[in-house]
Amino acid sequence: MKESIVKIFEDSAQVKVKFVRENADKIVEVVQLIAQTFREGRKLLLFGNGGSSTDASHIAAEFVNRFLMERPPLPAIALNTDAAVLTSISNDYDYSQVFSKQLSALGHEGDVVIGISTSGNSPNIIKALEVAKKNGMKTVILTGGTGGKLAGMADYTFIVPTKHTARIQETHITLGHAICQMVDEELFGNCH
Repeated sequence: MKESIVKIFEDSAQVKVKFVRENADKIVEVVQLIAQTFREGRKLLLFGNGGSSTDASHIAAEFVNRFLMERPPLPAIALNTDAAVLTSISNDYDYSQVFSKQLSALGHEGDVVIGISTSGNSPNIIKALEVAKKNGMKTVILTGGTGGKLAGMADYTFIVPTKHTARIQETHITLGHAICQMVDEELFGNCH
């Protein structure tokens, strides 16, 4: 059992190292985009399903509250947190519209959206991305494997190079933390 546990950690670390080596320049661009979005008084909207919804909520909370330093709250909203909105849209329309309808209501030109889908094939993420692009929002996708249907649909696509869902999610949350820290440093100076 001990060897299996060590292997899980080693596999996770290897996936993350491979991912960051392939995406470091793009991560810098997204950090600068989000920092500029906040400077302009615009917001960050995040969404996902299942574990990815929790990641979206987690990252939004880091921006609204604080991450590593004391600083003013930053405008980030996870679109998967309001049970009444989610269930009413799902009931009256279709689950595939739960995020796109919210983006139509809450998103504005110049806002940044981050959609998270480990498979890259979630219909509600795809529809939300279409609405975001149509309405002039900047789009970021976090996915894995081959990127699925979302590959190439966003302004910035991050594909974790594995089909193992747990490793994809672990990389997504590390990416989210890196973005939070670097945005804070861009806006408020060094965190250390």
